[in-house]
Amino acid sequence: MHASWKRNTALFLGSQALSLLGSSLVQYALLWQVTLQTRSSVMMTLYIVAGFLPTFILSPFAGVWADRYDRRKLIVLADAMIALVTLALAVVFTLRGTELWLFFLAAAIRSVGTAVQQPAVGALLPQLVPEDQLMRVNSIQGTLHSVNMLGAPALAGFLMSVAPLQVLFYIDVVTAALAIALVTLFVQVKPRPRAPEQEGASQLTEIQDGFRYIRGHAHLVPFFGYLGFIMVLITPAAFLTPLQTARSFGEEVWRLTAIEMVFSVGMMLGGAALAAWGGFSSRMRTMVTSNLIMGACTVALGVVPHFGVYLAAMGIFGVALPLYNTPAMVMLQERVEPAYLGRVFSVMTMLSTALMPMSMLFFGPLAEVVSIERLLQVTGVLVILLGLLTPLHRRLMSFGEPKSPPVQSQELAS
Repeated sequence: MHASWKRNTALFLGSQALSLLGSSLVQYALLWQVTLQTRSSVMMTLYIVAGFLPTFILSPFAGVWADRYDRRKLIVLADAMIALVTLALAVVFTLRGTELWLFFLAAAIRSVGTAVQQPAVGALLPQLVPEDQLMRVNSIQGTLHSVNMLGAPALAGFLMSVAPLQVLFYIDVVTAALAIALVTLFVQVKPRPRAPEQEGASQLTEIQDGFRYIRGHAHLVPFFGYLGFIMVLITPAAFLTPLQTARSFGEEVWRLTAIEMVFSVGMMLGGAALAAWGGFSSRMRTMVTSNLIMGACTVALGVVPHFGVYLAAMGIFGVALPLYNTPAMVMLQERVEPAYLGRVFSVMTMLSTALMPMSMLFFGPLAEVVSIERLLQVTGVLVILLGLLTPLHRRLMSFGEPKSPPVQSQELAS
C-alpha cells in the first residue's frame, strides 16, 4: 500500500464531497422546480422514475466496466458527463427559459452517471485504503454525505431565492471540474489484477459471470437478501414520515425541515462515532444492533403523540443508519475478490436504487386507506423481528467475522 495513503484518500474523499455538493444542489433544484411548476403527483412519480430507472437498468453493465477498466477514469468520466449535461441545461435555460421535458431528460442522464459512478467508487476504495482502515474511511465518507444532506437543501433553497435556477447548474459544473482535477492530478491508484476468465469476454458474459460469482459465493445471496428485506421494511419510515408529520402534527414548513435536519444530524453523529469506534469486531453484529435500533425507532415514530419525542426518535434513527450502511460496504470490500468487486457493488446499487421506490408503489396507495402510524408500527415490529432472527443464520453472521481468510466462490472453486 502506498505510504501516503492518508493524503491520497483525503484528496479522493474531498473530490467526491465537492462533486456530491454540486450534484445535490441540482437534484434539489430539479425536484423542487418540477413540484412548483406542476403541483402534480403524477409528474412527481414520473420524475422519480426518470431518476432511478436508468441507474437500475445500467448498473449490471456499470459493474462490468468497474471491473474491466480503470475505476478512477470511470469516476472522472461519470462526473464529466453529468457536468456537461448540467452545463447544457443551464445554457438552454438561460436562452429559452425552463421547459418541463428538460427536467426529466436531465434526471435520466444524471441517473446514468450515478449508475457508472457508484460501483466504481465502492470498488476503488480498497485500492486506496489499507484493509484495517476501511471501516474508518467508509465512516468518514458517510459522515461527509450526511453533512451534505444537512447543508445542501438549505443552500439550494437560499440560492433559488436570490438567483436564477441556472446559477445552481453552473455551480455544479464548477464543483465537478474541481473534483475531476483533484482525482486526475493528485489521486494515485494502485493497479489491481483482472480475473483470467475475463480476458476477451463480452460484457454480457461478464455480467453472467458476476451473477454466477454471487450465486456461488458462500455468503452473498443471504447477505443481499438481508439488505433487501431491510430496505423494503424501512420504506414507510423513509418516505411517508413527511406526510405523517403534515397529517398528525401540522403542515408548517418548519416541521418538515426539522425532521430532515434532525435525521441528517443523527447520521453525522452516527458516522463520526463509527469512525472513532470502529464498530464491534463482527461487522454483522454492528449491523444487527443498528437493525434493532431502527426497528424500535420505526415503532416509536408510529406511536409517539408529541412532536419533540417524534424528532428524538427520528434523530436516533439517523444515528443508527451509518452503523448499518457502513459495515455492509466494508464487508463487501473486505471479502469479495477484487476482480468481481465492481459487479458485486453494481448489484448493491440496483437494490438501493430500486427497492425503496418500488416498495412505495405498495406503501403509497396503502397509506391512503391505512394510517401511516399503523404502517410504521407493523413494519417496525417486522424490522425488530428480522434483527432478532438474523443471528440464528450462522452463514450470514460468519460473513462479518474478523480476520477470516478470504471467502472463495464455490462456483470458481469447482
